[in-house]
Amino acid sequence: MNRDQFTILALTAGWTLIVALLGAAVLWRFRRKSLRITIIVAGLVPMLGALAAVTQSVQAMFISAHDSLVVLWTLAFSGLLGLAMSVLLGHWISTGSRDVGRRLRHLGTSYEPVEGSANVPAELAAITDELEMTRKKLAASNERERALEASRRELVAFMSHDLRTPLAGLRAVSEGLEDGVIEDVPGALRQMRATVDRMTGLVDDLFELSRLSAAPPPRRRSSVSLRELAEDVVGESCEHARSEGVALTVSTPADDDRLAVHGDADELTRAVTNLVGNAIRHTEPGGTVKVMVAREDDGRVRLAVTDGCGGIPDEDLDRVFDIGWRGDEQRTPANGPATSASNGGGGLGLAIARGVVESHDGQIAVTNIPGGCTFKIELPPVTTPS
Repeated sequence: MNRDQFTILALTAGWTLIVALLGAAVLWRFRRKSLRITIIVAGLVPMLGALAAVTQSVQAMFISAHDSLVVLWTLAFSGLLGLAMSVLLGHWISTGSRDVGRRLRHLGTSYEPVEGSANVPAELAAITDELEMTRKKLAASNERERALEASRRELVAFMSHDLRTPLAGLRAVSEGLEDGVIEDVPGALRQMRATVDRMTGLVDDLFELSRLSAAPPPRRRSSVSLRELAEDVVGESCEHARSEGVALTVSTPADDDRLAVHGDADELTRAVTNLVGNAIRHTEPGGTVKVMVAREDDGRVRLAVTDGCGGIPDEDLDRVFDIGWRGDEQRTPANGPATSASNGGGGLGLAIARGVVESHDGQIAVTNIPGGCTFKIELPPVTTPS
C-alpha cells in the first residue's frame, strides 16, 4: 500500500468514525423518542459518513470538479433514496407499535375487536395476532363468567322459592296440628313426610351439583355395563311410568357385549335416572318413553332417551342443561312442554346429568324429533389391552 492509498484510507476511516460518533450521540439523545426518528437517524448516519468520506477522498485525489460533482450528486440521490426508505420503514414500524399499544390498552378492559393496520412487519403482525387471540379468549372467559354469575343468581332465587314453598306448607300443617283444627292427623303427617322428602331431594341435588362443580379427585372407577345399567333404571322407573300412564321400553343389542364403559356406576345411574324421570314427567298419558343403548361406528357407547314431550323450542335448546332452568315461568312442579329436573323438581336434574357425563369424558345433547325430543349420552368404551 503506497502513501496516497494510506492517506485516503485514513481520511475515510477518520471521517466515518467521526460521523459514527455523532450519530451515536444523536441516537442516545433521541433514545426515548419515537421509533420513527430513531430509524431515520440510523439510516442517515451511514449515508452522511459515506458522503463525508467520499468528499475528502475526492479532494485528496485531486479529481476534477466535474467528476467530483457527479460523484457527490450520485451520493446525494442515494442518500435521498435511503432517507425515503427510512421514513417509510419508520412509519410502518411506528404504526404497528401504536397498534400493539392500542390493543394492550384495550386488553382486559374492552372485549370488542380493535381495528388495526395490515401494513406492519411480520414480527409486529405476529404480536397483534397473539393479542387478538388473547382478546378472544378473554372475551369468551368473560362471557362464561357472566353466564355462571347469572346462573348462580338464578339458582339462588329458584332454590329460595322451591324451599320457601314447602316450608310454608310445613308451617301451615304444623300450626293446624298445634291448634287442633286438622282432623285427619295421619294424612297431615303423611303430607309433612312427603314435603320433607321433596326438600331432601332438593338438598341432595344441590349437594351433588356442588360436588361435581368442585372437581374433586377422581373416584375409583371400574367397568360398567351400560346395557345392564339402562335395564336396571327402566325396571326401577316402571312404577313411576305406570302412575303417569306412560309406556316405558328399553332396547339393547342382544348379540353385542361391547357396551361397557369406564366410570362410576352410582353416578351414571343417577344421570340416566334423571333423564328417564324427566322424559316420563313430560310425556303425555298414553305416550311412550324409549331407552336405547347401542355402540357407534367410532367405538363410543351411546344411550338415548326418547320422549313424547312435544318438542323443545329451538331458542331453548341451548339452555336445557342450565342450572335451575325449567323452560316455564312458574317454579311449582307441573308437567310442561319443556324440561324439568329430577324428582325434586328444582331444575337441577339435567344439569347434574351433564356434570356426570362430562366428568366421564363423555358428551350429552338433546335434539327435537317429531312429537318429542331425544337426549343422547355418548361415553368412551372400556379399552382392552392389546
